[in-house]
Amino acid sequence: MFSTAKNSVEYTVSYVYHAMYAYFDRDNVALKGLAEFFKESSEEEREHAEKFMEYQNKRGGKVKLQSILMPLSEFDHEEKGDALYAMELALSLEKLTNEKLLHVQAVANKNNDVQLADFVESNFLSEQVEAIKKISEYVAQLRRVGKGHGVWHFDQMLLNEGAAV
Repeated sequence: MFSTAKNSVEYTVSYVYHAMYAYFDRDNVALKGLAEFFKESSEEEREHAEKFMEYQNKRGGKVKLQSILMPLSEFDHEEKGDALYAMELALSLEKLTNEKLLHVQAVANKNNDVQLADFVESNFLSEQVEAIKKISEYVAQLRRVGKGHGVWHFDQMLLNEGAAV
């Protein structure tokens, strides 16, 4: 059951992103670009978990879902502000997910499971590196703009990027 732990990570990350979506979508926060970014990120992580489940079932395994912890519901940080704090958390979650993927691939390679190693590499690793780079850039931009009006401009940029996709 290689992917039970991996599914747990993907679902946990999805859950945290969903909480971030709910926070940034609140009427007293009202940062729609960040809300949409985290909503889409949540959906993507859930899709990854489902891919692993389908793969495990295809290989004759059994999926056993585990409990996941309730995520934070408040993301405001006195020094960093909410946008930078949430984006730094997202970056750490993406790096954790990447580590877990690399571990699954290493176990597959160690056990000569070429099919699993290929599944991880072809479905997840490149996308994970791209996500880490994009979120790292967002963190850098948010550090530059600070907590004030610049966050609103950053949020508008995210909204415009979403409209362009």
